[in-house]
Amino acid sequence: MNKGDLIEAVASQLGETKAAAGRAVEAVLASIADGVKEHEKVTLAGFGSFEKKHRKARTGVNPSTKEKITIGPSKTVAFKAAQSLREQL
Repeated sequence: MNKGDLIEAVASQLGETKAAAGRAVEAVLASIADGVKEHEKVTLAGFGSFEKKHRKARTGVNPSTKEKITIGPSKTVAFKAAQSLREQL
């Protein structure tokens, strides 16, 4: 399922237009992104949690030259599914 499919599913379940469902999906995604950015963790009961993770600097290898390179520290987002979601799978 991609974003377009999600918007269609939301529109169908709510009986709304795709435009209205698209705005709702965009608002939810933006709120999750802002929450992770500002608070480092967003928990949606029964679904899961999104959390900001910090990666340390590490050594990597350039695949074309086989030369060792240093990869700097970075930030990423991790998702952990709630127990109820895992049981549904």
